[in-house]
Amino acid sequence: MSLGFERAGFRLAAAVDLSKISTDVHEKNFPNATTICEHVKDLTGATIRRKAGLGREKIAVVLGGPPCQGFSIGGKRNARDPRNLMVLEFARLVVELSPRYFVMENVAGLLRPQHAPILARFKCRLRKGGYSIVGPILSLNAADFGVPQRRKRAFILGYRGGEIAPTYPEPIKKRVTVGAAIDDLKCVEPADLVDGDGYAGRLETPSAYARQLRGSRGAAKNGSRVITGFARTEHSLKTTERFKRVEPGAVDPVSRFIRLKRSGLAPTLRAGTGFENGRFMAPRPIHPDYPRCICLREAARLHSFPDWFVFHETKWHGFMQIGNSVPPALAHAVANEVMKALASPT
Repeated sequence: MSLGFERAGFRLAAAVDLSKISTDVHEKNFPNATTICEHVKDLTGATIRRKAGLGREKIAVVLGGPPCQGFSIGGKRNARDPRNLMVLEFARLVVELSPRYFVMENVAGLLRPQHAPILARFKCRLRKGGYSIVGPILSLNAADFGVPQRRKRAFILGYRGGEIAPTYPEPIKKRVTVGAAIDDLKCVEPADLVDGDGYAGRLETPSAYARQLRGSRGAAKNGSRVITGFARTEHSLKTTERFKRVEPGAVDPVSRFIRLKRSGLAPTLRAGTGFENGRFMAPRPIHPDYPRCICLREAARLHSFPDWFVFHETKWHGFMQIGNSVPPALAHAVANEVMKALASPT
């Protein structure tokens, strides 16, 4: 959510994640923020303040996306998964950091009846800490907020006593299609790449959506004009021939990969499994025009990441980072509502 809130005008002060790979990527993209690679259970609000050099500075908002595997609808779910308790650690840190607002994101499955007990404990901790939660809690579909992907996520919006309650963002009327997101990238060929997966040449005419993600065409914040993430998966001839026969919107009978439809939306881009479950990459969609799976940069476009954003250089980690993230355009829509509440007279 960092990028969406930064776009809305917030200054990112600190970020916490247990994964060294994730914190390295975050630090690369947000060099002015303090990135902390530790388990949240081992941190206190005071420790975060000290590490980030915040002192007694007032905090506007705390964001969080605790592990969601135990709540997941699409993947393995377990109401007793110990990772589910991380939502309580998030509540603890909110109270200790005492922000004016907080936003927690999780899979829509969090709102299922079997998870009501953990959600009740979460609400109780925050209520005792002086916070209220906007109700009812809603699931937002990223496709309704300018993301060319069907992706539903639950967002919990909270506010400290005495503050104006934020509201959920209103869906936009016109949806962005797969074609609008990735058509201008079609000209990139493997022979054109630099440094393994980078591209610095001309792209095709962009849609309004693609133009926005290109930014000033200086791809990276460091001024580099190289856009990363273009390395493709080398499929066997047999697989390529099979992919050719899959119609847009249909599913390959062997891999079960869906072929994207240029005029439609992408399915939810998933993270795959971590080391503890064998490290498998999630199924990736087949390109609508070519008999291959989409590359990392195409996935980033379908997730509303700008072209300057850099992911881990390995495909597995890069796709996992995209699949685990909140689409920036969706986060931006939520952030705008929090910013409005902050600016409202109490």
